[in-house]
Amino acid sequence: MHDEEAGPSKSELKRQMTALQKVGEQLVALSARELQSIPIEDDALRDAIDQARQIRSNSAKRRQLQYIGKLMRKLDPTPIEAALAELYQRQRGETDAFHELEQLRDRLIEEGPDAVQAIVERFPTADRQHLRQLLRQHQREAAAAKPPAAKRKLFKYLRELSEDS
Repeated sequence: MHDEEAGPSKSELKRQMTALQKVGEQLVALSARELQSIPIEDDALRDAIDQARQIRSNSAKRRQLQYIGKLMRKLDPTPIEAALAELYQRQRGETDAFHELEQLRDRLIEEGPDAVQAIVERFPTADRQHLRQLLRQHQREAAAAKPPAAKRKLFKYLRELSEDS
């Protein structure tokens, strides 16, 4: 005879504790700046996270993460989880934008002056002449087997255009 009102099973409790410990691990892995954006109102939890970030021993760090999980059981993890999800979503968006600019730069290098028009259509404030100069500079560097300084400048210019638009 199983009593439905007894609460979660031992296995379910363990899964919940492990999930909270994983959230704690994510918090410890954040930079100090990112951690400031997370709503942690419990001072003991914030101190435990700061201590865990300083621990180098694997076994001590594991114990500290278990302690963080224990502290998190006393509070509602929903705002913390939501803030983490928002942070990761923003990081994914920035990464996607970065890759898109890389692809745009590579297309410009592959297609040459023909792709300049596509860049100008996408970014109306783009300077055609500057783009062409960077392309010619890249071609000279590539022919001379020099480091790709113009390729980096081209990417930087595209990033500036993207930020301005």
